[in-house]
Amino acid sequence: MSIRPAYGLIRPADRHPVGDREVVGLTVIVALAVRTGPSAGTVVAVVIALAVVGARRAGSVRAVTVAGLVVVGLAVVGSWRSADAWDDLAPDRLGAFEGWVRVVDDPQPYPSSTRVIVEIDGERFETWHRGRAARIRVDRWRAGEWVLVSGERVGLDADRRDRVSWQHVVGRFDVEWASDVVPGRPADRASNRVRATIERGADVLPGDDGALFRGLVVGDDRDQPPEMIARFRVSGLSHLTAVSGQNVAFVLAAAGPFLVRLRPWWRWAVTLGLIGWFVSLTRFEPSIVRAGVMAGLSATGFVLGRERTPIRILSWAVTGLLLVDPLLAWSIGFWLSVGATAGVVAVGPWLSDRVSMLGLLAEPVAITLGAQVGVVMPLVWVFGSVPLVSVPANLLAVPVAGFVMLYGLPAGLLAGATAGPLPWVADVVMLPCRLGVRWVDTVAALGERLEPGGRASWIGWGVLVVAIVAIAARNRGRHGSASADR
Repeated sequence: MSIRPAYGLIRPADRHPVGDREVVGLTVIVALAVRTGPSAGTVVAVVIALAVVGARRAGSVRAVTVAGLVVVGLAVVGSWRSADAWDDLAPDRLGAFEGWVRVVDDPQPYPSSTRVIVEIDGERFETWHRGRAARIRVDRWRAGEWVLVSGERVGLDADRRDRVSWQHVVGRFDVEWASDVVPGRPADRASNRVRATIERGADVLPGDDGALFRGLVVGDDRDQPPEMIARFRVSGLSHLTAVSGQNVAFVLAAAGPFLVRLRPWWRWAVTLGLIGWFVSLTRFEPSIVRAGVMAGLSATGFVLGRERTPIRILSWAVTGLLLVDPLLAWSIGFWLSVGATAGVVAVGPWLSDRVSMLGLLAEPVAITLGAQVGVVMPLVWVFGSVPLVSVPANLLAVPVAGFVMLYGLPAGLLAGATAGPLPWVADVVMLPCRLGVRWVDTVAALGERLEPGGRASWIGWGVLVVAIVAIAARNRGRHGSASADR
């Protein structure tokens, strides 16, 4: 996805001895090394593949040798970093604790309890709060704040440790009492103030619309009822409430008129600052971290005059993130984000050319199908199926959700600032968001109702694939006839 008007960001790369396929191969081997440890057979296979492709493209044994050494070296580093990260999940100290803890993330509500991750002496522990009084108290905590507590640190069983490993949680903290709460660092206080203002603006919307609005704009899905979460998942729209590249693109697009007035290096610096601010505002979720790193790499390539293709930028971003934080390899949200992006930038354009006879629908259909192709494996692995209605649901919901994301951030801030003294201004400002949120939720509800599920969904996907192949073949035939006539 291009980010304009501040950047023309990504155009096809110049021919290079190490092409996109080699970079993707590097990312795959690093991911395998991080996830499973180094495998000599896999490393050799990838090195051979790089050698064949590299020899074809560069004709240089030296270039191939260097590429192979880089792959093996990064695979070894990834494996070592992964082992080290898992060793760090063993808590240094368990037992009683009384003192100040830092709240790592906003409280996460569940039907009968609220979960909060806190940091004690540099290690993360999850806490569970049950009972109405306890939940009301902790619901007011915010990321970055410090809380005076007393309780017991206990270890996790192997299954629970694996499930929360990507959050770097090393144990459970059973709270006996919690009292004083003090603000965190200046950056945390600023982020919390912005989110609180957006929350006040979202409260203007009726019912559960405010919760959905916050999910679309800043990925805050804490107050979304289970029914809403279920219908967005069944209809294939749950990605809309997980902030990602689309949100980053809209933030930069909104800032574009200001950014284009800056000199290149100032534009780069302000862009990185804006990306970092938004990533912090959305609580460093894996999907938004991936998107932020990609946007940063794109901006850096632009200012250096070394722009590359989207798939190359995605590959370098994933490789770098896995080397920095190998535990991301256990985050399903991270892989859904990576898969969808890969499908959009790799499959989408290829498919768009082959279904051009669809006219104006060719590109949105191709992008939607590309994203679905990219997330097939993680969706089937975790949920056992891929919603058939996700294609029409995304075609109907994504454009409107994109408007809410673009307009909603400044509108939410203005509405939150005026909700008290000038409530009618807040109502007027949030009216477009109200209509947009209602539309998106209605599409999700219809999708949930129409999704066949089970075997019928797979049959439907088979029919859709056959139809796409037939359209592509027919379109290719037309192009061939036209060429012959010329």
